[in-house]
Amino acid sequence: MKVKIKRVDPSLPLPVYETDGSVGFDILARETTTISSGTIELIPANIIVEVPKGYMLVVASRSSTPRKTGLTPPHGFGIIDHDYCGPEDEIKIQVYNFSGEPVQIERGHKIAQGVFVRIDKFEWEEVDEMRSESRGGFGSTG
Repeated sequence: MKVKIKRVDPSLPLPVYETDGSVGFDILARETTTISSGTIELIPANIIVEVPKGYMLVVASRSSTPRKTGLTPPHGFGIIDHDYCGPEDEIKIQVYNFSGEPVQIERGHKIAQGVFVRIDKFEWEEVDEMRSESRGGFGSTG
């Protein structure tokens, strides 16, 4: 399947899947950004993506990013909707600096990864009662 993509700065490369087995493609920082300790910042990702209908684009941390940089997504991951693809809708990577020092991310640094996920939409069926037995509270299976 082909997906429409626009680079804000065409001098940076398109995202790539690094190996044949990669499910995520690397996303690069468009500009050098310094994130102060204990703060949340947005790093421009240089791409506008027209996510295919029936999919969402999940933007997640690369597995090595927290350990190497002290940065993590403050909300776990980001979701890019199908209709977020206008001319000003550059993807931005939200990061929280949990280290004790400022962190500088250089232009072109692999800051996140993107994964396309198939989705369905459902209709609600409101009921008066749910099943008769409860499974238990938060964390009850572990």
